[in-house]
Amino acid sequence: MNTVFNTDLPGLKMISRGKVRDIYDLGESLLIVTTDRLSAFDVILPTPIPQKGEVLNSLSLFWFGKTKDIVQNHVITANPDEYPAEARQYADILRGRSMLVKKAKPLPVECIVRGYISGSGWKEYKKSGTVCGIPLPAGLVDSQKLPQPIFTPSTKAELGAHDENISFEQAVKILGAELAAKVRDLTLAVYSFGAEYAAKRGIIIADTKMEFGILDGEVILIDEVMTPDSSRFWRAESYKAGESQNSLDKQYVRDYLEGLDWDKTDPGPALPPEVAAEASRRYKEILDILVK
Repeated sequence: MNTVFNTDLPGLKMISRGKVRDIYDLGESLLIVTTDRLSAFDVILPTPIPQKGEVLNSLSLFWFGKTKDIVQNHVITANPDEYPAEARQYADILRGRSMLVKKAKPLPVECIVRGYISGSGWKEYKKSGTVCGIPLPAGLVDSQKLPQPIFTPSTKAELGAHDENISFEQAVKILGAELAAKVRDLTLAVYSFGAEYAAKRGIIIADTKMEFGILDGEVILIDEVMTPDSSRFWRAESYKAGESQNSLDKQYVRDYLEGLDWDKTDPGPALPPEVAAEASRRYKEILDILVK
């Protein structure tokens, strides 16, 4: 099965090769190409995940369409036949894993919402009873549903560095009070919509991460939305508080890596073929459940 780890499109100006996405400047717009790269603990692994980029692209486009009445987004088109001429020549590579988007100024804060306590939030809670400085009720257990979803932003680290959870007050210092409140409210609204939609299909969205940008003075949703790279998806039928969940997202790979003798710094370890294949299967399964 063909995978795309990096893209190199002669004649197009690449301005960023991120953890997963290659971004090209087409003048009036940006071309975002979602590769099959996978990052874990902020390290890009050397093993691509088959069809991962197509899953992320398809699911993001689905959610962008579903949530545009809540907040506008950066999508212009995902049809390579409608791209500028210089990009159309690469339609075979771009089809299914790319989108043409408006140029927005990204905000320097990642917007995370947690409906359940898991991952880094659970680790912090065990130490201090808080998540990003937010006091939570005593006695919570791993993967437990929170009384209400909470907004827990993080810094947006450079490639190779680690994002850090911050308090809402720190986000206010970075963004200003009005903008911080705006993105908090939009994050919670998009999550609530997605969680309600997914619940009807037997899926719990435990948490998710979003990014916003400014375009013509307005806040818009950018990057990706509620994908298995940016979210935790659990099957409702097998969910049980007090233990880790069998997830349909990147957590499967994180769990594998946690069992290795690896210090979570670059370079990352290669994944066995069976682990890459299972990760691919889980990514495709959540797409099928939510979209088809």
